[in-house]
Amino acid sequence: MAKPPTVEDVALVAGVSRQTVSNVLNTPAVVKPSTRERVEQAIADLGYRPHAAARQLRTRRSSTIGIHLDPYAGGISGVVLDRFVHALTERATERDMRIQLYAARTPDEQIARMGELVDGGEVDAVVISGTFHGDPRTGWLSSRAVPFVSFGRPWGEDDVLSPAHLWVDVDGAAGTAAATRHALAHAGPRVAFVGWPAGSGTGDERERGWADTMADAGLRMPRITCEESVGLARIAVANLLASTPVDAVVCVSDSLAIGAHLAATAAGRGELPVFGFDNTPAVEALGISSVEQLPEKVAAGVLELLMGSTGSVIDPRTPRSGAAHVLVEPRLVVR
Repeated sequence: MAKPPTVEDVALVAGVSRQTVSNVLNTPAVVKPSTRERVEQAIADLGYRPHAAARQLRTRRSSTIGIHLDPYAGGISGVVLDRFVHALTERATERDMRIQLYAARTPDEQIARMGELVDGGEVDAVVISGTFHGDPRTGWLSSRAVPFVSFGRPWGEDDVLSPAHLWVDVDGAAGTAAATRHALAHAGPRVAFVGWPAGSGTGDERERGWADTMADAGLRMPRITCEESVGLARIAVANLLASTPVDAVVCVSDSLAIGAHLAATAAGRGELPVFGFDNTPAVEALGISSVEQLPEKVAAGVLELLMGSTGSVIDPRTPRSGAAHVLVEPRLVVR
C-alpha cells in the first residue's frame, strides 16, 4: 500500500520550504499568489490531505457536524432520513468535514446530548431534523450561538423573508400540487386527499398543495385523515370509496398511499391512481406514483448554509448576505 503524501513531499514538488506549505494551508494570505498557486497545484497533484487530528489541534476546531439519528421504529418513510444522512456524510467528506451521529429519543434528550458534544469540543455545528411548532431545540441552539441548520423550517409566521434560523426544507405543497395536477389531467376531476390530523406543519403544507390546486380548478372533494399507519389508511379509504365517487387519491405519505392502494384493490379498483410522498422502495415495488424529496439536494443546501464557500463552519453571529433558507423543489415520479 502506497504511503500517503506528507507536507515534506508537497514542499519538495513545489520547490518551497515546509513552512511555506504550512502557511498556504493555514494562513494563505501571507503567501505570494504565484507561490501559493504552485503549492496548491502540488497539493492537488499529490492528493495531499492534512491530518485531521493535527488540524484540530491547530485550529481548535473538530471539523465535525453532529446529527441526530432517529431510533429505529420500522415502517416505510424513515428511508428518507437515511438517504439524507448518507448524502450529508458524502458531501461533508468532500468539504473535509466529518459527521458525528448521536442518538436520543426526545427533544430534551437531544438537547442534553448536543450540550455534551458542543461543550466537549466534539462538534463545530449541528444539523437537526423533524422541526415542529415550539421546537425547544432551535431555541437552545440559538441561545448558545451554536452553528446549526434544520432539515425542516422553523414553522413561524414568516419563515422565508425573516426566518428564526437557517433551514432547508422540501416544498411539500409544490409536490402535492404536482400530483394533483397530474391526477386531474389524466384521471378525472374527483381527486381526494388522505392526510394526517391537522397541526403537523409538514402535513398541513402538503395538504395545502392539494387544496389550492383543487380550488384553482373550481373543484371540491373530501379530505380524510388518519395517523401514519397503512392499516388505518386502508380502512379510511375503503370507507371513502364505498360512499363517494373518486377518480384518484393524493396522500401525505407513502405509508398512507400503500393503505389507499390496498383499499382500492380490495374494492376491485386496482387501477385507481394513488399518489404517495417520499418515493420509497415500497411504493416503487407496488407501482405507486410518489413525490420524491431529493434528500441529496437537501444535504447540499445544509452544507451551503453552514459553510458557504469557506472551508469551515460560519459563526452564526457573523453578518450574512443572501438567503437564510433553501427550499428544495421535489419531483413527481409517475408509475
